[in-house]
Amino acid sequence: MTFVVNDRRHLSRARFLTASAAVAASVRIPPGLAAPAIELGDDALVDEAWRDLTGARIGIVTNQTGVTSRGESIVDALRRNRKLRVTALYAPEHGLRGDRAAGAYVPSYVDARSGLPVYSLYGATRRPTAAMLADVDVLLFDIQDVGDGAYTFVSTMAYVMQAGRRYDKPVWVLDRPNPIGGTLVEGPVTDPRFRSFIRLYPTAFRHGMTIGELAQLFNTRFGIGADLRVVPMRGWRRSMVWPETGLNWIPTSPNIPTWQTTLVYPATGLVGGFGLNQGLGFKPFELAVAYGLDGRRFAAYLNDREIPGVRFLATQWTPRSGFWAGRTLSGVQLDVYDGHVFPSVRTAVELLGALRAIAPKLLSVRSTEAVDRDWGTDEVRRRLLAGDSVEEIIAGWEPRLKTFLEERAQSLLYS
Repeated sequence: MTFVVNDRRHLSRARFLTASAAVAASVRIPPGLAAPAIELGDDALVDEAWRDLTGARIGIVTNQTGVTSRGESIVDALRRNRKLRVTALYAPEHGLRGDRAAGAYVPSYVDARSGLPVYSLYGATRRPTAAMLADVDVLLFDIQDVGDGAYTFVSTMAYVMQAGRRYDKPVWVLDRPNPIGGTLVEGPVTDPRFRSFIRLYPTAFRHGMTIGELAQLFNTRFGIGADLRVVPMRGWRRSMVWPETGLNWIPTSPNIPTWQTTLVYPATGLVGGFGLNQGLGFKPFELAVAYGLDGRRFAAYLNDREIPGVRFLATQWTPRSGFWAGRTLSGVQLDVYDGHVFPSVRTAVELLGALRAIAPKLLSVRSTEAVDRDWGTDEVRRRLLAGDSVEEIIAGWEPRLKTFLEERAQSLLYS
């Protein structure tokens, strides 16, 4: 089941140090274009809240997405303010520029221009150490999330908050939109038995929360207990999907090149372990294809299911590298025409149910450990292979999903 919620909770000239000129140029707002519809948390910090950081040594956890609505990196914006002192930077998975592959080692280094240390939180350690924090009084977190339960930036934020608690460093989270909105909440809640770096806490796979709201949930309900301050956005509403914010999209990682990718990622991102190729290297996460699959039949079956907001188009793709190099894969491309109603996690189950129905021999689990880690539970795999219907599989996660909705209510900041 997909839950639609409407909770009302309120709280009240250097380049980016290591970013390329091309990336910096891509996020600037050309003269004459309308201003964004919302104010980001880092906008509020740069314009006013910075005064509370006067005299503090500031460490910034960020990457290429950490820019204001005006297109300026948070690093540059704070370093321009002569009353502030930035002393360290911290990089998550994919690195400070966002150009490293998924799972690739991210090194620490010293920035040649500024002399600032850039500490990796996806290298020798994923947690800030005492040495990394020695010259910092307060930590700022400014990274764009994608709204999907299996994305490591959220876990990095949690580890930063844990380190802040341990080493007595306040943590500020500069809030940003959930690109797929905050009204649809769906999918299984992480079972503690399958906790991993991609899913640390018992949240729904599609949680419908902003990064700041998640920080509050982790801090209070899940007991981190850091000295936390969330700098909220102004003008963001839960019903908004990315284009309604008026902001430019910056790829959050190599395989999330567009905001539309964030819509399909929670769907096809969950089916790769069952034998479906997701189009990585071509149209990332837009495809669900396999060798020997009848794409027309697959598309017809899925379209007959009348899943809201999406059409399935029969397609083919011949990878140039990897295991399937030179072989033509057939299946579907997801055409999401209404991101407000598209149930991405239900769609993952629908894709697997369709594959089981029309090509059961192609449904295979290469690694139960990997599949269960991605879903945060073994229940989906077990029910699917046992022959349960899509409706029965979804009904299986409803009780814990309802509990999650109750748990998250006090952490919501926007209506």
